Amino acid sequence: MNSAGIRERAWADEAVRKINAENNRSADTHLYSVPLPEHWGVQLYLKDESTHRSGSLKHRLARSLFLFGLVNGWIHEGTTIVEASSGSTAVSEAYFAQLLGLPFIAVMTRTTSPEKIALIEQFGGACLLVDHASEVYAAAAEVAATSGGHYMDQFTYAERATDWRGNNNIAESVFEQLALEEHPVPRWIVVGAGTGGTSATIGRYLRYHRHATSLAVVDPENSAFYPGWRSGAADFSTGLPSRIEGIGRPRMEPSFVPSVIDHMIQVPDAASVAAMRHLHTLAGLHAGPSTGTNLWGVWQLVAQMVADGERGSVVSLMCDGGDRYAGSHYSPAWLAAQGLDPQPHEDTLKAFFETGLWRP
Repeated sequence: MNSAGIRERAWADEAVRKINAENNRSADTHLYSVPLPEHWGVQLYLKDESTHRSGSLKHRLARSLFLFGLVNGWIHEGTTIVEASSGSTAVSEAYFAQLLGLPFIAVMTRTTSPEKIALIEQFGGACLLVDHASEVYAAAAEVAATSGGHYMDQFTYAERATDWRGNNNIAESVFEQLALEEHPVPRWIVVGAGTGGTSATIGRYLRYHRHATSLAVVDPENSAFYPGWRSGAADFSTGLPSRIEGIGRPRMEPSFVPSVIDHMIQVPDAASVAAMRHLHTLAGLHAGPSTGTNLWGVWQLVAQMVADGERGSVVSLMCDGGDRYAGSHYSPAWLAAQGLDPQPHEDTLKAFFETGLWRP
């Protein structure tokens, strides 16, 4: 190895050390017990991923993607990091790029919340905005090519960058935190899909460790994941953007692994907003809309357990905090402009908690 190669390897070694050190000094995220009527016999737990330094579930993915790029020799000193994102992954990648002293460019749609754009810029990143979600892939690849940078491509690499067997992944963390609970092996784990990486990791982990837990994936309007899963079409596309930032895609992404999913639920966007707002009333937790999507699916599964007289636990994720959506999903004016009325769905939730029956 020549002197340039030695310097390059030394920089990469130091970069890996910095990322692992950041992880080592970070506490695990909380697993909250959400209060439900005792006679239902069901416990609900929410893992609060908003407490990561970059504020969302995507902190784990960004860490894994940077390590994956470093150990593969794709990221070097001075490399411009480029990502196609709906917002939260870009925020987290901007954080890690700043940690390593690397320039970062996020390619996102113009509909991305201003709060997320501000966070990316706060961490030293730059934003390139395009008109449609389907344009982010080619635009990001072009920016990487013209800048001599590295396109992280979360939608391809998310499912392979994380060790699904354990190694402090989110599934292992959930089971460790449940160890002393009444039902330490949950009946259901419920997550959304953006890249598909989280559902792939959890689904593989459940099978590898032979847990009697089923994986349910929720999907918002316009997304290709639910119809693609139902039809078995690996190339299914809607070509439509998701209004629930962080989840839902216009096409079936390479990191989405349908075969590890036991059940999928399609969730109306207004129902996601209703469940997001209901969580604050129920448990005092201020979450984003993708958490609401998770919960709309959770409540249907809990209702079925109650109807069947099945006791057990359900786990889902609080993906990010509500502050990122003050000007969108928490804004009455924005909801009206989008034609979203959460009130009928809030009525459904109110009746559900009064009767234990799911009647949407």
